[in-house]
Amino acid sequence: MALIWSVVSVSCSILVMPFLMFLLAIIFLASIGKSLGVRRLYVKMLLKIFEYGRENIEIAKKDRHTSCDNSENEDEDDVEGQRDKEKGSSNVTCHYLNHSNHMLHKMDRKLKNGVLANNSTSVISREDLILVPDPEQNYTSASTVNSEGDHTAVIHNFPRRRSFETLKREFELSDCLNFVKAGVEAIIEDQVTHRFEAEELKSWNLLTRTNLHYEFISWRLSFIWMVGFLMRYCFLLPVRVLICFIGTVWIVMAMLLIGLVPDGHMKRWLHKHAYLITFRILARSLSAIITVHNKQYMPSGGVCVANHTSPIDIVMLSTENCFSLIGQRHGGFLGILQRALARASPHIWFERSEVKDREAVAKRLRQHVSDPRNPPILIFPEGTCINNTSVMQFKKGSFEVGSVIYPVAIKYDPKFGDAFWNSSRYSMMQYLYLMMTSWAIVCDVWYLPPMYQQEGESAIDFANRVKSAIARQGGLVDLMWDGQLKRMKAKPEWKEKQQEEFSKRLKIDTKKQE
Repeated sequence: MALIWSVVSVSCSILVMPFLMFLLAIIFLASIGKSLGVRRLYVKMLLKIFEYGRENIEIAKKDRHTSCDNSENEDEDDVEGQRDKEKGSSNVTCHYLNHSNHMLHKMDRKLKNGVLANNSTSVISREDLILVPDPEQNYTSASTVNSEGDHTAVIHNFPRRRSFETLKREFELSDCLNFVKAGVEAIIEDQVTHRFEAEELKSWNLLTRTNLHYEFISWRLSFIWMVGFLMRYCFLLPVRVLICFIGTVWIVMAMLLIGLVPDGHMKRWLHKHAYLITFRILARSLSAIITVHNKQYMPSGGVCVANHTSPIDIVMLSTENCFSLIGQRHGGFLGILQRALARASPHIWFERSEVKDREAVAKRLRQHVSDPRNPPILIFPEGTCINNTSVMQFKKGSFEVGSVIYPVAIKYDPKFGDAFWNSSRYSMMQYLYLMMTSWAIVCDVWYLPPMYQQEGESAIDFANRVKSAIARQGGLVDLMWDGQLKRMKAKPEWKEKQQEEFSKRLKIDTKKQE
């Protein structure tokens, strides 16, 4: 027993020191904002593995189709005699029905959210879309990707309003079918619901949770998946948890000490560097690879607005710049970070349900922006997390302060890990567990030129203009729906606007009639 214990202790001493040195090297490089390029090599290797897996899956599918065709031909060749013909016909019919059911099942799997996987042709045409929150706005709805990979704007033209003379000649019962068609399309695939679900991948990234219809493909692919599973859960997960723990302890202790320093230049300098070190360490705990574009537009004050996918958006942006934060007050792990940050710098936390608190937040926001010594304040105007395929309605509050707006577009690569936080399904700790057991978090950040409110432009129009710029740069779909539809039903006034819009088309001018 003593011999076994001595062997274990010697082995641990041999392994612990290299592990600690490895961990300290990661922390040190993160704190100074440097990288050796290991993570990018790791991602390139993953891309080759994913490509190998995709080729294996396609080969397996072709082999199955070939075997099904061969078995069908053999059944047809074995038909002999009248009695055998009837029996053979019955067998072929059963086999054909089974094969047809199998193909229909596969087509049903390919037909997801109204999109055919083979030719990427949408089943639903929204060229005459009319069901929108405000029908009076002739709204440019989307930034979509064409067959060549370019992002192009899609303009939805609403049905024209007809004069009395036109109605007198052309009115038919079919005039109301536009609404019926839009309603059926919304039942099949609405524009809102699937924005709050994880983005579907075109190919499997060897994570079990991204392959809902798992089936055995090949022993090679199964072996690669098992090696990846052991690597993610037995090596990457413990290392990432330790790095995250170190980052959390650092932010709590550093902000506590900085909070004791009197206000002035020294405190702001200490806070900026402690802030950057904190989020660089937290980014390493996710194996984050962040590519920043257009650093010359990085804000030094004012209001910075970005599309919102998850709480780690703050981590992605805070590795290069220091921000003041505004958002809903949370408990748990997020609450610890919020309270720690508030000790050393001005941040705005509020309860979403309190109307009076909103007024106080707007006042504090104006005060914060008016002081040039304060860091830029980071705002997510959508007010909720979207799955990084679209940008939804921006709340007008942050565009009423009269400050310059710095737009930022954030786009994640879902092949390595889905960054979307479905808060109705996962708690914060469950979400962090999913992130730390993913391959990596890869994202691009674009800083856009500052935007100013034009003369005579309302806050809503200004918000829509900024939102369109973010969607266009990030290759996201530009939607005018409110993201709070994730938690509530459609507002009654939206239904009333649709009824009013329809009545305007059918309204007959009595003066002309006379």
